[in-house]
Amino acid sequence: MSPPSPNQTHSTPSAEVHTRSSLFLSLNMAQSILDTMPGATTGTVLVTDPLNFWGGKRVRPRQEKNAEPVFEPATGRVLCQMVPCGAEEVEEAIESAHAAYLKWSKMAGMERARVMLEAARLIRERREKIAKLETINNGKSITETLVDIDISWQTIEYYAGLAGTLAGQHVQLPGGSFAYTRREPLGVCVGIGAFNYPFQIAAWKSAPAMACGNAIVYKPSPMTPVTAVILAEIYKEAGVPDGLFCVVQGGADTGTLLCHHPKVAKVSFTGSVATGKKVMEMSAKGVKQVTLELGGKSPLLIFKDCELENAVCCNGTRVYVQREILPRFLEEVVKRTKAISVGDPLLDGTRMGALISKTQLEKVLGFVNQAKKEGAKVLYNCRDDMTCVKEEIFGPVMSVLPFDTEEEVIQRANNTTFGLASGVFTRDISRAHRVAEKMEAGTCFINNYNVSPVEVPFGGYKMSGFGRENGQVTIEYYSQLKTVVVEMGDVENYF
Repeated sequence: MSPPSPNQTHSTPSAEVHTRSSLFLSLNMAQSILDTMPGATTGTVLVTDPLNFWGGKRVRPRQEKNAEPVFEPATGRVLCQMVPCGAEEVEEAIESAHAAYLKWSKMAGMERARVMLEAARLIRERREKIAKLETINNGKSITETLVDIDISWQTIEYYAGLAGTLAGQHVQLPGGSFAYTRREPLGVCVGIGAFNYPFQIAAWKSAPAMACGNAIVYKPSPMTPVTAVILAEIYKEAGVPDGLFCVVQGGADTGTLLCHHPKVAKVSFTGSVATGKKVMEMSAKGVKQVTLELGGKSPLLIFKDCELENAVCCNGTRVYVQREILPRFLEEVVKRTKAISVGDPLLDGTRMGALISKTQLEKVLGFVNQAKKEGAKVLYNCRDDMTCVKEEIFGPVMSVLPFDTEEEVIQRANNTTFGLASGVFTRDISRAHRVAEKMEAGTCFINNYNVSPVEVPFGGYKMSGFGRENGQVTIEYYSQLKTVVVEMGDVENYF
């Protein structure tokens, strides 16, 4: 059993720990806090350690006066204090990232790949502990967070595989001259995450950025600040240069500082449409590249010839069901919903944990009450003009709407400002591909729903954003192309 460290929950730093070198602390901090997880239970964890990370170590806030409480969703008790980073701290983090970028970008792709594969291995080795801390911070069930952590290490592993394949193109020109292209990193990238997948989004943004030779400064959601710093420590332990993956805590003000900073080359944001517009506007002032993964109200189309058992298992929020099978569908959905085990998210049998906060719960219940006032019964009898059908709820609420024909439902499904995803359940293979072509969304699922393999690009149409995460194409969003033209003869004199 290792001695306690300042990173342990419910522990007092000992004199022995204070005498250890900062290198020892930075290398062992991730392991030590995670070592407390096997015995942790809901309502018992208190995080008192610094949540910022740059220069290869956790960094204490300069001031504590603007601290905001972070609540454990399952209990409502205070889990930790989140202190937003100010201008000086953001400056330190970005300078640290830039220094690391100068080293990392000079490494061969295979060298970067080896470090990233080690990070993936460490996450895989500690998946249960990381998932438990994620559940405590986020509120979703341990069953879900285990999947999220697996997707995280798979993402890093996938982009490690691509790091050594980055290459340009040779173009032969007249007279023996030629040109070639170089795929080069952007520099310091900023990632801004959301509360629904705290650790996974940090991996989704950092892995392709790092594979391309960039550094990244990551700002988690202020409601889920705890696990991004664990990823930073794992990257450090795996061997990245100090500063390559930095974590700065904060809300809108900290995000503004990041978007405006002149040394930031790109901003990748996951969150609401309203905030995404602000991020885009701020980044445009510095002509920075931007990736936006924003809101959605994704339609799921269920035709009467579908495999109903499979269709009912999907967690759609705007579900169009062909009228002939609507009664059967509703009966099965109600039965399945009643069987969902709601409770302590750390228990293996729980299938639905807590919403992120009391405020979010009240918002979700407000949508439900508004739907009832507009004439909806529980789950069904919804109309396209209802608030619960048009707006993203970000909670476990399903709106069910009947339809009659394929042409009609496609028109209704596309009648939205969003375009993140869509889905269709049918045994008719021609119809499936026909519908997929006509859906105005970045993803269309056929006979499944809401799966996101790392090998497949994910991103939106319309106001759901632009740019992609995951898949090979994301390399293009974290790199830039340089053309080099080589003259092998004399230059023709036009004067």
